[in-house]
Amino acid sequence: MMKLPQLEKLVIEALEDIKGRDIEVINTSRLTPLFDRMVIACGDSNRQVRSLAGNVQDRVRAAGGGVLSCEGEEVGEWVLVDLGDIVVHVMQPAIRSYYNLEELWGGKGPLRVRRAVAEAGSIGDE
Repeated sequence: MMKLPQLEKLVIEALEDIKGRDIEVINTSRLTPLFDRMVIACGDSNRQVRSLAGNVQDRVRAAGGGVLSCEGEEVGEWVLVDLGDIVVHVMQPAIRSYYNLEELWGGKGPLRVRRAVAEAGSIGDE
């Protein structure tokens, strides 16, 4: 089983490979026992959103990880990839703005919201 930091890094790299934008990582470990991180990213078209989600799945499986489920690929406006410890939301900008998951999951309490940092290859706290 892949450790959380390794899985998180792999997900971010998979999103960055296909030019995913505005990648955010939210620590949800204090809010729900179901998963520890939520990763949110934008794609500019249905095709890119599906490609981003597909690349995450492919990279995780290639590294020996598992994909529990994937929802929304038919339409491509919002695709959710459930990796167990991490739930990945790939959305078109208008959908992301409308549902505002960052506010919903990260807007209360001492929860840290982190932005992926591509240059360093790691994630830094904001």
